[in-house]
Amino acid sequence: MDLSAKTIEFLQQLINGISLGSVYALVALGYTMVYGIIKLINFAHGDVFMLGAVFGYFAITMFGLSFYPALIVSMVICAALGVVMERIAYKPLRNSHRVASLMTAVGLSLFFQNFTVYRIGAQPKAFPRSAPVNWNVFGVNISSRQVLILATAVVLMIALHFIVQKTKMGKAMRAVSFDRDAAMLMGINVNNTISFTFAIGSALAGAAGVLVGQYYGVVNPLMGTLYGLKAFVAAVLGGIGILPGAMLGGLFLGLAETGVSAIGYSTFRDAVAFAILIIILIFKPAGILGKNTREKV
Repeated sequence: MDLSAKTIEFLQQLINGISLGSVYALVALGYTMVYGIIKLINFAHGDVFMLGAVFGYFAITMFGLSFYPALIVSMVICAALGVVMERIAYKPLRNSHRVASLMTAVGLSLFFQNFTVYRIGAQPKAFPRSAPVNWNVFGVNISSRQVLILATAVVLMIALHFIVQKTKMGKAMRAVSFDRDAAMLMGINVNNTISFTFAIGSALAGAAGVLVGQYYGVVNPLMGTLYGLKAFVAAVLGGIGILPGAMLGGLFLGLAETGVSAIGYSTFRDAVAFAILIIILIFKPAGILGKNTREKV
């Protein structure tokens, strides 16, 4: 079966876009879960992604772990970091003005970046990765690294769906997201539910960091800024606070970036994310899957 050159190019960019978009989706899920629970944009989330990549790097280089054990270690540490971050930085400000929590998130982001620079230096680190296996399917090149990223992301998203929809803690998360005061009156431990939400979101961000390190082969203390902002765009694009929306927004953004690169405008691939954000805020502020609701002030 012979495919035309244009069809091969389209399929190639589709695979590249899905691989990139799945990473954005994992990080965006953390944004959207935290916002859905406590209406906070956690701008330190991108740096948790960066720290996940750094933890994975040290787990492989210092302790000799293979990819999946390093991935699990990174997720566990990032989950613990998310709980500590919520309890120390955000919980005392939960009833304060939203600007206070927002500025705290920005401060945490700067702290994580500068602390990482202080500890490991500002120079990028070469992330250890296995030699790729490439398959040629009807002229389309598929890398084992792309398959690894997509398969891991899909498994984590399925696990998240199961936790949210089928477990007691997931039901508590949905209840707190719908009405925190009513959930508290029904006997739900709101503090533990919020901490659990931060733990799950941070674990997914840590996993995404390890996947990016494995794919691109490099980590650095500032890598979380751009990825975090793009994942935030993906969350808004799909509908902030809506889990399927974060997944859809991440995939859409990944496909948009690879599409721009494919037509010869790779220098604008970062700008396209924010152009999409402006367009979606103008024409559908609630996002693709979001619904416009009135908020009392």
